[in-house]
Amino acid sequence: MFTFVNMEETMLFKQLFKGYNSFKENRISGRYIRQRDIQILLDDLEEEFIVEKIGESVLGRPIHSIEFGTGSVKILAWSQMHGNESTTTKALFDLFCYIGKYRNEALVRSIMQHCSFCIIPMLNPDGAQAYTRVNANDIDLNRDAQDLSQPESRILRKAFDVFKPDFCLNLHDQRTIFSAGGTPEPAVLSFLTPSMDKDRQIFTSRIKSMQLIAKIVEDLSGLLPERIGRYDDSFNINCTGDAFQRTQTPTILFEAGHFPGDYEREETRKYVFLALISVLKAITEETFEKLNHTKYQEIPENQKLFNDVILREAKTEDGVVDIGIQYKEEIRDGNFVLLPLIEKIAPKISKFSHKEIFCENKKIEINQQNKLAENVIVNKIVLNEVELLLKCE
Repeated sequence: MFTFVNMEETMLFKQLFKGYNSFKENRISGRYIRQRDIQILLDDLEEEFIVEKIGESVLGRPIHSIEFGTGSVKILAWSQMHGNESTTTKALFDLFCYIGKYRNEALVRSIMQHCSFCIIPMLNPDGAQAYTRVNANDIDLNRDAQDLSQPESRILRKAFDVFKPDFCLNLHDQRTIFSAGGTPEPAVLSFLTPSMDKDRQIFTSRIKSMQLIAKIVEDLSGLLPERIGRYDDSFNINCTGDAFQRTQTPTILFEAGHFPGDYEREETRKYVFLALISVLKAITEETFEKLNHTKYQEIPENQKLFNDVILREAKTEDGVVDIGIQYKEEIRDGNFVLLPLIEKIAPKISKFSHKEIFCENKKIEINQQNKLAENVIVNKIVLNEVELLLKCE
């Protein structure tokens, strides 16, 4: 188990959490973050950071890098490799605001003096516009690390080859289905140090990323008790993190997950920001090297144990059943919407849920039907002649 060994560091992260709204980048919020949403932010950053267009997407949208810092330790980070995963992009702009506002504070000065950064805040702007995981050619960029068939993949690889980072941060979102281990706690944050080969061997460079992740958990476990998970480390050379780790560059995969009631991921972005500060502070001060890397293995591995909603013991034409509902994410008329989809109907669903409704054997109708079917979008639920409203809580 992780314990706090440095009360001063514990207090730092509590203070950052408490003061978060003072440096939050309020001009972007929610789940639907596009290139045009960040362009004005990039323009403003040019006063204090080096902002450069480093290429274009399939459809000609610009891809930018942001460089800053004067130190010898180089850190490369990229976000929205999957266009519909925007939480870490928001957290990166929070980080830029924090650095700009507190540039004269000791922690920021130390980070800027010891480290140099190259950050790509949106690698897949076409996917971001369409709110899809893939790019405009229907390719998952995180499975294109070897073929480099896509312009976005080549842009990232060129940044890696030219910048020659000492550490890589691969920033993503994960679905609401994940629990932190086998517990009824959602995985609000998850991390992975990708494998370097199919045998998942542990070399010195991978040990460093394990230690850094363990340090994040040590720093944040008081704020996120039992809600930090670890991803499976099966090797896939086509994945960017695995490919970069294979070059013996310590690489950390961030996964921003679901905080209860936070379908817009505005609460989760706070914790991603804190995790970024934890990593940068640990690299700057080399405190991660004091941790036993085996603590990484103590982080509970993610499991797919959640539905968004479960209706318990509902009376249908086929008997009394549980009904598992999962929200489907879509963009409609330019807005992010969640569409409830019946995922499973069974006498008993063993999963946990973010919202649970006990129907007490009362008659249920969904879309005016008492005989229910899976893979159906829910438009209306009536329980014992009373309409239920599904709120994202």
